Amino acid sequence: MAAPAFTHWPAWARMKALVIKELLAILRDKKGRITLVAPPILQLVLFSYASTLAVENADIVYLDRDGGAATAELVQRIQGSPNFRSVTRVSSEKAIEKAIDEQDAIAGIYFPQGFSADLKAGHPAPLQIVYDGRRSNASQIVSSYLGQITTSLNMSLNAARQDKGMTTPSEIIATNAFNPNLEYLWFVLPSLIAMISAITTLSVTAQSVARERELGTFDQLMVTPLRVHEILIGKSIPPFLVGLLNSTIFIVAAVFVFDVPLQGSLILLFGAIIFYLLSVIGVGLFISSLSTTQQQAFLGTFIFITPAVLLSGYASPIDNVPYWLERIALANPIRHFIVIVQGVFLKAMPLIEVLANTVPLIIISIFTLSAAAWLFRHRME
Repeated sequence: MAAPAFTHWPAWARMKALVIKELLAILRDKKGRITLVAPPILQLVLFSYASTLAVENADIVYLDRDGGAATAELVQRIQGSPNFRSVTRVSSEKAIEKAIDEQDAIAGIYFPQGFSADLKAGHPAPLQIVYDGRRSNASQIVSSYLGQITTSLNMSLNAARQDKGMTTPSEIIATNAFNPNLEYLWFVLPSLIAMISAITTLSVTAQSVARERELGTFDQLMVTPLRVHEILIGKSIPPFLVGLLNSTIFIVAAVFVFDVPLQGSLILLFGAIIFYLLSVIGVGLFISSLSTTQQQAFLGTFIFITPAVLLSGYASPIDNVPYWLERIALANPIRHFIVIVQGVFLKAMPLIEVLANTVPLIIISIFTLSAAAWLFRHRME
């Protein structure tokens, strides 16, 4: 039996029908009324916890080659700050590099030999701090925190020696790993690859089945020889191509237009993009299968994308949120892919680390696509 010819409405007619449908749905559709109330409440909770420019629960490591009183005092002041979760002593410079490379710490402090003696004698005492330049916003904020603590220590020591006319300056020498000049675009553009491809892919996918229902062509689709999995595959290919095209455009623009260095493997990056798009498509198909109108699909997309962006680590560190919300964020595909795309761009993330962050995307893909298939079949009955 040949597939029926679907009626294609012009864009202006679809928009006009959508506006009328939205107004009617506010008054008649119970699900529509719920979605008008639930999202603002959800956003209020998430914005309160996740969307903040403050950096809390930051992890610091330090290497003490000095062992003097001034070093101990400065470490105690850092440990006493509410902005830092842990201040851990390491035994070598390699350990500092490893902690930052694996994102176990946002900064590493190196106390050189003679640091306390130089302060006591009133000589400049250089203090080297290495920041994780991949998290440029958080690094700058942490740099400000440490600068304030160091300035406070200097003022205390100067006050004690003021009667002798001596000062005890301490100079901070900062180094930003992976992003030496803390170029904001180096952080933003790789993250936008994850954000924009997710938004466009999800929007296209979420409208697919809902549009069939709203236009009255869903029943016609059901009488075709196509099976359920074939319909879902057919619905998945267009948004997958749209997401892949957007990702490619942003990668090319980041490298050749904005001069963001691509340090890692392009093959590994595109391999991760495949599973990332599949995980987002699974969410979109689930929303689309659950929706009966395009309006509901749009609101469902908004309900998902808002917390997903907030809990991705793009606007503020995931460490800022409560523990229970941090666990929920593990189911967020954007969070895992941002780690991959930033790692491949800025630090040449090796295969084993790319795989470690791709496995959650594979799990999310399997779960969301299976849930979408089950719901689609259930709604057909």
